[in-house]
Amino acid sequence: MFYYLLTFLISMVPVIELRGAIPFGIGYGLNEMLVILIAIVGNMVPIPFLVLFGGKVLGWLAKFPRLGKPFRKILKIGEKKVAKMHKTLFWGLFVFVAIPLPGTGAWTGALISIILGLDLKRAVPPITLGVVTAGLIMLILSVTARGVFELLI
Repeated sequence: MFYYLLTFLISMVPVIELRGAIPFGIGYGLNEMLVILIAIVGNMVPIPFLVLFGGKVLGWLAKFPRLGKPFRKILKIGEKKVAKMHKTLFWGLFVFVAIPLPGTGAWTGALISIILGLDLKRAVPPITLGVVTAGLIMLILSVTARGVFELLI
């Protein structure tokens, strides 16, 4: 039970997310289906809060005369991108989150959503689909790596 809890907590950590949690759980011999389910849920827990409140924090920081300059620039870039990418936002965000590489993932997808000014209804579905896809990719890679490792031993 302890390692399932650790898998859940690891999946909530920015940068590591489920890309680290799934190999961790599989490496400890946990049930694959439970590992992916726990990692997906753990990875998604902070996302609605980030999307809901991250924009408010960014807007608040943008109000400061000197400190706010980079934040105002980020918001301005976001507004321009939303206007250009209106039809491709869902798939672009999905693909970005789904690719299990460093710098991609749910946390970064939430940050992109904040910068683009997406509300919760437009941000969470592609992020969730991306997390599930990344989870499946990581599950396949982790189970395969474990199998290869067991063959070598």
